[in-house]
This record gives sequence, C-alpha cells and structure tokens, in this order.
Amino acid sequence: MIILGIDPGFAITGFGVIEKKDNTLKVLDYGVITTPADAEFSFRLKLLSLDMKEILSKYKPDFLSIEKLFFCKNVKTALDVGHARGIILLEAMNFNLELHEYTPMQVKQAVTSYGSADKMQVQKMVQSILKLKELPRPDDAADALALAITLSNSLNYKNLEGYAKKQPKNL
Repeated sequence: MIILGIDPGFAITGFGVIEKKDNTLKVLDYGVITTPADAEFSFRLKLLSLDMKEILSKYKPDFLSIEKLFFCKNVKTALDVGHARGIILLEAMNFNLELHEYTPMQVKQAVTSYGSADKMQVQKMVQSILKLKELPRPDDAADALALAITLSNSLNYKNLEGYAKKQPKNL
C-alpha cells in the first residue's frame, strides 16, 4: 500500500510518499511543492493543483494523510492555507483516495510518543523510522513523512487493502 503524506501550504507544501509492505516502511519520495511569492494567489493555487496531480499520477497512492488546519493567530494565513488544503483534498478525491486528517499533536505523539515534541525531534524520529541516511529536509517534507507514518501506524492493512481503489469513480 502506498501512502501520501501532505503538510499543506500555499507557499510551501510538503509531501512524503511511503510504501508499507509487511509492516515495513520504504520511502518512495519526499520534498516540497513551492509557488512563487510574487505570483497571483489564484495562480499559486493552480500550480499547487498541477503539482499534486503529477505526484498522484506518478505514485498512485492508496491513502492520503493530511494535517488538519489548526486555529491560527493570523486569520489571513489560515484562510490561505485553507484554500490550499481545499485544492489538495479535491485532487485527492479526484484520484479516489481515502483521506485521513491528523492534528500536529497527534502526529508528534504517533512519531515521537511526545505530543509537544519539537521539529528536530520529529525529524530525527522520521529519519530513524524510515532508515534514512540524512535528516529529511526541509521541515515541511519531514512533517509530510511524519503524517504518512502516522497513517501507516493506524491502518489495519488487511481490512483496508484496496479500499480507495474500490470507491466509485464518478462521485
């Protein structure tokens, strides 16, 4: 089964693709989708959509694990990230993925066993769990891998295998 983790944003969106086979995790890819700061916001969302389609087409994941939008002190930033999340969720639904959402605290708890872990602790645990030679960078990519790990830990593979592939194509 292939899991795509997404740390959403409109300037930088982290992604991490892992494969789970017989309780073994393997990294297929990770990185960030960036959009130009000087571009019109709607164009940035279009670029995000195109890059998401490319990732989804290339890896054909079964599941999407995405960070829940949490309350933000900067309302404009929260709204803009919400728009980006909407684009990401729409593209995931267009590929018939089963969606799972986690708060940052849930991800930290799942990966480090400590809900208040800092970024470096999360990166080190992601490196250890996925047996990476280097710390996954940037932070957004590491967070996306952590989201994918969180979902992989919570899935019962035998009960959910192929679930996303069986969803109706024309919803």
